[in-house]
Amino acid sequence: MRFLDAAHHTADRPWGALDLVELDQATVRLHWTDRPYVWHVNDGPEIFVVLDGAVDMHYRKDGAEHVERLVPGRVCCVEPGDAHVAHPVPEARILVVERKDSK
Repeated sequence: MRFLDAAHHTADRPWGALDLVELDQATVRLHWTDRPYVWHVNDGPEIFVVLDGAVDMHYRKDGAEHVERLVPGRVCCVEPGDAHVAHPVPEARILVVERKDSK
């Protein structure tokens, strides 16, 4: 058993991850970042939960870009094929659950 304080977690680079556990074919990771990710489309579902800070989740729907502000406790469920990019405001700690080796 281990206990973590997500509010104090950092990484040596933006989007650096601490692997918490692997559940069957899924990974659970704690990410820290102070920089946006890149636009991408996952090949599987993803659960994105802000634990500390805030994230502006940019996503495309019907050819238009939208932004949703994620604050601690707000959950974003990303489906395969959803184009998105996360922008921390100004930094964030995020719990991400996704298929192992997801691209």
